[in-house]
Amino acid sequence: MNIFSKIAAGLKKTKDSMMGRLETLMNSFTKIDEEFFEELEELLITCDIGVETSLDICDKLRAKVKEKGIKDPSEIKSELKEIIAEMLGEDKGIDTSNKPAVILVIGVNGAGKTTTIGKLAARYKNEGKSVLIAAADTFRAAAIDQLQVWAERAGADIVKHDEGSDPAAVVFDAVTAAKARGTDVVICDTAGRLHNKKNLMDELKKISRIVHQQAEGCSLETLLVLDATTGQNAVNQAKLFNETSEITGIVLTKLDGTAKGGIIISIHRELGIPVKLVGVGEKLDDLQDFHAKDFVDALFETETDFDYNYERLTDEENSEENISEEAAEENVPEITEINDNETVSEEEEIIPENGEEIIPEAENAEDISENEEVPKKKDHGKFEFLFKEITFGKKKKSEENSDDENNSEESE
Repeated sequence: MNIFSKIAAGLKKTKDSMMGRLETLMNSFTKIDEEFFEELEELLITCDIGVETSLDICDKLRAKVKEKGIKDPSEIKSELKEIIAEMLGEDKGIDTSNKPAVILVIGVNGAGKTTTIGKLAARYKNEGKSVLIAAADTFRAAAIDQLQVWAERAGADIVKHDEGSDPAAVVFDAVTAAKARGTDVVICDTAGRLHNKKNLMDELKKISRIVHQQAEGCSLETLLVLDATTGQNAVNQAKLFNETSEITGIVLTKLDGTAKGGIIISIHRELGIPVKLVGVGEKLDDLQDFHAKDFVDALFETETDFDYNYERLTDEENSEENISEEAAEENVPEITEINDNETVSEEEEIIPENGEEIIPEAENAEDISENEEVPKKKDHGKFEFLFKEITFGKKKKSEENSDDENNSEESE
């Protein structure tokens, strides 16, 4: 699967939610009026694009509609795609040009910082670069051990202190060691912290200050890891973290598990911070560089891929074959086993009518007298229970009639 396919697969939930509702909206209107724009604004807001960003998109769309004289709602999609592409701007990757390139990874608890560090380390090692990881999350239980496992998988070195030690000291030692060893990339883990905890945010300021002092002249990135499933709350986190550390890029994780991928547009427009990496799965290569063009193309893509068409057509062909087989089976009488030596079709099988037992006619009616017993019928196979019930009812009725005749003879 290529990079675009991974982005498209990761955006499937966002696309199905946003584009599906957009198609419904366009089909519901025959002209573009103010009511249409009000519905479009509401749609964008509920897709986690944000209030300010949604209003801005609609204002730009109004201007384009007026400028080009667009009247058909179906032509809105291409204009909307162009506006969003302009908002996302140019792609900006992670700068590792001057070594040691120092990457400081920050974010709230559970956003996916440790996993992101492990995947980044594996990526740079595959590119032939030397990597050093700083285990500066000294507060969370087993955080250092977890990062040690990732470092071993990636083949990277690690600098760590005891649990509860000063995180800033770990970062200082890691950057110093990287300079001495000529390491290409240093990735610094930090403790997860809520953006509304002042003491923890002050500690982050200290770490950021040491990084800037020690890595002067080096490539420096401060990546904020955000969970895409949090929607607009991710924007609020970014605003507050940006006040503490100068964020150079966003890593948006768990994009494949949410329909709130529109948050990328809001982050670009409201904060001016580029999204540099997106997580679209759990595998090592599922941490992808963000490309605005691929994002927009995947979001507005209308044609399904070949694999999907193939599966759908195959299912239809199978269903047609099943229908033809069922029709053929209806025309061919089913063979029901009667006994070990005989078989008879269901069409020829004797079925009772009107609740009475059907007795085969004798060749000569005179051959059967009133006192003679009716010859026993042969076994009726799987329908035998029907004949038993009917025979039982017939027998009971015959006994009642016989009793009535005897009583009448006695009375006479």
